[in-house]
Amino acid sequence: MSLHVVMGFGPAGAATARLLVEEGHSVRVVTRSGRGAEPGIEHLALDAADGRRLAGAARGAAAIHHCAAPPYHRWAAEWPPLIASACGAAEETGAVLVMLGNLYGYGPVDGPLTEELPLAATGAKGRVRAAGWEAARKLHDEGRIRAVEVRASDFFGPGVTDGGHLAGRVMPPLLRGKPVSALGDPDAPHSWSYLPDVARTLVEVAGEERAWGRAWHAPTGPALSVREMVDRLAARAGTGPVAVRRMPSVVLGAAALFSPLVRELKEIRYQFDSPFVVDSTAYETEFAARATPVDEQVGATVDWWRERLATPR
Repeated sequence: MSLHVVMGFGPAGAATARLLVEEGHSVRVVTRSGRGAEPGIEHLALDAADGRRLAGAARGAAAIHHCAAPPYHRWAAEWPPLIASACGAAEETGAVLVMLGNLYGYGPVDGPLTEELPLAATGAKGRVRAAGWEAARKLHDEGRIRAVEVRASDFFGPGVTDGGHLAGRVMPPLLRGKPVSALGDPDAPHSWSYLPDVARTLVEVAGEERAWGRAWHAPTGPALSVREMVDRLAARAGTGPVAVRRMPSVVLGAAALFSPLVRELKEIRYQFDSPFVVDSTAYETEFAARATPVDEQVGATVDWWRERLATPR
């Protein structure tokens, strides 16, 4: 078994690190603040944008999993240094660079999203994410590093809290049988990336040489609207039907005055105002990972949230 370095310990980084431990690997997690001890995981406190220190932490590693993400409103300033540091560490150590990407780089698209689409986004967040992968792929093509990107849609499932559109804003009221609010059209089909499936894909591509050098969409289930997902979650929770209300523009505007996160959502509102459907056929044709059946996703998510809300914090 190998040493793997995981940058970041948010939902995706934590899920990836723990899955690697389950599979028998040694794991070293890099975060600015560090963390307490956890079985099988070594936590290091360092700034991942410091290329020299990151390379030192990654010495001897088989792979570097880039799951770190700055606060949403600081992407433009802080994402490029993180990418440069990760690429530099991969080049110095020979570790495979496994990047967790998203779908912002495509920009608005008519029809399903596939990996063959150009990275044509014009918004600041879309461009910075696209540029990160383009920089890593260029180094890969030059033979200086080995890199691969796994792109995911909006996270859903156990471990996804404040940042998820079916998480902290939805699950607590849903479990009480109360109405929930949706960003955009609650009836527009939308693809959701189940967090354990994303972690499984990040782990799988690290050891698959034929995956390197390109981007892949993580295995994704059928696109279901916010209303359809809420109906399934409520049915599993046994709360009875839960109303889904579109968040009024005036409410979003007022919230944006105080919340940097809400202000930044304007750039990607198109993902919720219209169908946003991910095609993961390419990955599923080539590799073993598959999307977890939706009913299993829903059951695990309801159970996780029930336990979380019942546990004093």
